[in-house]
Amino acid sequence: LPPYEVMPTEVSMEEMSRSTTVLLEEPPRPPRDHLVWSLFTTLYGNFCCLGLLAFVFSVKSRDRKVLGDYSGALSYGSTAKCLNITALVLNIIIVIIVVTVVA
Repeated sequence: LPPYEVMPTEVSMEEMSRSTTVLLEEPPRPPRDHLVWSLFTTLYGNFCCLGLLAFVFSVKSRDRKVLGDYSGALSYGSTAKCLNITALVLNIIIVIIVVTVVA
């Protein structure tokens, strides 16, 4: 099929409107992979290997994003985010317990 519409023969160019509308769609933003956060969680707060698991899911999310699979990247990225939050909360609780016991 041609990329244009064929104008009917009974319509002349003078009768056509002269305005044009161009619609620009911005491309969807790729999902976040939380790779840096997972790296810091792995290095500084790797409680029960949650940081390492978050890092693995972040790398999987980045791979999916490079391949163009945004739904898979979003799934892996959200899993990495949940693991990072869990590791952070557990590390804060452990620090509070250690400070309380020492004091």
